[in-house]
Amino acid sequence: MATATQVELTEDQLTLIAKALADPRRYEILKKISAQTCCTPCSSMRDCFDIAPATLSHHMKELETAGLIHSEKEGKFVNYKPRPEVLRAYLTRLKSDLA
Repeated sequence: MATATQVELTEDQLTLIAKALADPRRYEILKKISAQTCCTPCSSMRDCFDIAPATLSHHMKELETAGLIHSEKEGKFVNYKPRPEVLRAYLTRLKSDLA
């Protein structure tokens, strides 16, 4: 049984995470979000990356679909926070499968 700190990933989730992390821009976005001590507003992300809002939205959706981040709406604004337990589960699974 999975706990809050132990996540079991399906094969589909593994594929989604690998796909999300394979894109250098998404990797940088995840690093930025993970470096914050609190939720990261979407507006802050737009200021950090020189990309169109629609492109940023696409990258954020890919990261969220992969389970690497979680979004929280506050009115018309969206804040993002990392899900380190999912990344840890992914790394553990890679180590188990490939090492």
